Amino acid sequence: QVQLVESGGGSVQAGGSLRLSCAASGRTFGGYAMGWFRQAGGKEREFVTTITWNGDRLYYADSVKGRFTVSRGNPKNTAFLQMNSLKPEDTAVYYCAADFKNARGNYYSTAEYDYWGQGTQVTVSS
Repeated sequence: QVQLVESGGGSVQAGGSLRLSCAASGRTFGGYAMGWFRQAGGKEREFVTTITWNGDRLYYADSVKGRFTVSRGNPKNTAFLQMNSLKPEDTAVYYCAADFKNARGNYYSTAEYDYWGQGTQVTVSS
């Protein structure tokens, strides 16, 4: 079992920045990718980004490329999502998730992830 806890959400004006954190506990050995997804009201949960265990591969959704940066901390059971140049359409609940295939599968699919956090709200006003 892995427990994931996100933090750092909040409200910001368009053009602003936020930094989300995700801390994993429990089974933290074995190497896993850490992904971020988001879900806006009435919409499906969508892929944002993922980073492999060693940080050697990173993938981003087109909608956030150049604005968001994912990273892993030290120890590796932490991950961060730096969000810059935020837009109102970035408003959503953001979730981190652990992928024990280490992004070797369909990393953009929610089905690929084994454990999820409870989510943190990000609201961007215009």
